[in-house]
Amino acid sequence: MKIKKEDIAVTMQGPDTIMRAQEGMGGFTVSYHELPKGTDFTPLLKGLANDNCHSPHWGYVFNGAIRVIYHDGKEERIEAGDAFYMPPGHTAIVEEDIKLFDFSPTKELNEVLENVGKRMAELG
Repeated sequence: MKIKKEDIAVTMQGPDTIMRAQEGMGGFTVSYHELPKGTDFTPLLKGLANDNCHSPHWGYVFNGAIRVIYHDGKEERIEAGDAFYMPPGHTAIVEEDIKLFDFSPTKELNEVLENVGKRMAELG
């Protein structure tokens, strides 16, 4: 099973932002994101347990950097060239324009994205 980045459906697009996601990859969703510096997921996670993302993510950063803040207060910077695993219980802020792939369990990711959609509607 494979898919080219360009063939992954665009789920959100805006200035300097493109988010793509494809379900049906063995119970996982594969995502490709291009996000600008300053993108902060924290406000979009309000209402979830501990106001954090509860989906784990595995991935690879091609360009840029992101700071991940875990529920226990620990932080780490994930940057170009890093393969990563983000366990449940995190938020993130883009520190440098970023391009990355990530793989997430579809069920958990969809629960988070449902909340994100509600928060975007409230904030919009």
